[in-house]
Amino acid sequence: MSQVIPRPETSARWRPSPVIAGSMGLHGLAGVGLLADPLAWPWAVGAIVANHALLTAAGLWPRSTWLGPNLARLPEPARERGEIAITIDDGPDPLVTAPTLDLLDRRGVKATFFCIAARARAHPDLCREIARRGHSVENHSSRHLATFPFLGLRGQRDEIGAAQDTLAELTGCVPRFFRPPAGLRNPFLDPVLHGLGLRLASWTRRGFDTRTRDPERVAARLTRGLAAGDIVLLHDGNAARAADGRPVILEALARLLDAAEARGLRAVTLRDAVDS
Repeated sequence: MSQVIPRPETSARWRPSPVIAGSMGLHGLAGVGLLADPLAWPWAVGAIVANHALLTAAGLWPRSTWLGPNLARLPEPARERGEIAITIDDGPDPLVTAPTLDLLDRRGVKATFFCIAARARAHPDLCREIARRGHSVENHSSRHLATFPFLGLRGQRDEIGAAQDTLAELTGCVPRFFRPPAGLRNPFLDPVLHGLGLRLASWTRRGFDTRTRDPERVAARLTRGLAAGDIVLLHDGNAARAADGRPVILEALARLLDAAEARGLRAVTLRDAVDS
């Protein structure tokens, strides 16, 4: 019988962001206003529609902090140490993850892998190998649903919680960070993450390596303006292939590491950057 590692306890009470708190207040005022003057319904409906448009825009902006805390750049101490974080999403993939791990080993670099739990369950040894080599395995949802931003409170809790249990069971280490599919979310995500003891993490720069087949172009997007504190996004799952059939991430990552070394930057895991 498999053992599920307990989720961390959260003692602090969840506090909504100013935007969410304001939205809750607006809904309450609209309801009170309609009770006081039913003829004012066009104003009430207009305010609610505008508010929902704002919340939708915030959810479609992966680096937004309007819906809650969001680690889009490493904290100041990590920046002062000249650190960056390389994050790799959508795996594990048996054809891509293994050579990516070998490349990281050759360069002496540790990365953060945001794994999809269903893929980790399908390739458990590969998921364990990521952790065994000293990289961080974090939560990228259970099934990577395209409909994730439309899930309600319970749906998101089930999807993220199931992934949390799976990844903890496979690696023996409880994930501490969560990245939603495509970075998209809704106002329910922040209280769910708080309850599960997870921290939302997005990115500073990305290479669009799931759809760009030219590793040089991907690397250029990642290295242009690369600086201490950057969180870089690549993919081992759903990786585009170059003209020679190789996953784009391999050459793009090598070029990224060359650029980081030339600029005196050191790649670390998100955990190390936040904890040190």
